[in-house]
Amino acid sequence: MAKKDPTDLSVEEKLKTLFQLQTALSSIDEKRALRGELPLEVQDLEDEIEGLTTRMEKIKAEIAEFQQAIVQKKGEIANAESSVARYKAQLDEVKNNREYDTLSKEIEFQTLEIELCNKKIREANTRIQEKKDELVQNEEVIEEKKKDLEVKREELEEIVTETRAEEEKLKEKVKDLESKIENRLLTSFKRIRKNARNGLGIVYVQRDACGGCFNKIPPQRQLDIKMHKKIIVCEYCGRIMIDPELAGVKVDKAVSVEKKTRKRAIRKTASSKKTTDASDME
Repeated sequence: MAKKDPTDLSVEEKLKTLFQLQTALSSIDEKRALRGELPLEVQDLEDEIEGLTTRMEKIKAEIAEFQQAIVQKKGEIANAESSVARYKAQLDEVKNNREYDTLSKEIEFQTLEIELCNKKIREANTRIQEKKDELVQNEEVIEEKKKDLEVKREELEEIVTETRAEEEKLKEKVKDLESKIENRLLTSFKRIRKNARNGLGIVYVQRDACGGCFNKIPPQRQLDIKMHKKIIVCEYCGRIMIDPELAGVKVDKAVSVEKKTRKRAIRKTASSKKTTDASDME
């Protein structure tokens, strides 16, 4: 049997298909709601661990830089000590005070350079120790986060496993129903559903009101909805409206019966009052 073109469907068929699609999508939403905030919590933990890991790599790079600086300063100290030894040897061969003063100043300068390098090395070692302590703290935090992540993942996997089969069936049903709806109408429905807080893009009339925003619908508009001649949207919330019977929902008429009974009782009371008044006049 050839598949019917979505554009050839009557308004009634379009509305029924849309409502079936909404029902399937709502069921999927309910199953996803069972997961609660778990997917977001898992994502947040993964992001935190990634951030901490990046931070650890940066700390390790900083430690390597300080260690390289220490090696460089030790080289400078070796050169300065060599220069001091050479200048001291030259002091024994000076011929005048001018040469002696020059060599003494060089020895003093190189000695100060050695002290400065040693100071830089001590500072670098202090910074390395601080960075190593920070590294240990980050490793501990990462381990805690990984344990939390494992627990959250197990919880999420358990819920997903329970609902996966049903959700896959619903997704197949949604795919099939969407293929039966013309693109323009489907796009409008998805837009309405996306903007709706409860995810409802099509609703049926409940107690003379819109089933989405619960604003009253005028009698004439209700009649138009029941006629299925055109697709009608709520003038307040923009949702597509369908009458309960077409949606397969049974309408409870108990309320209207109760109102009629009440009116008869009021009329009867009024008649009794008139009879009583007449008796009093006699």
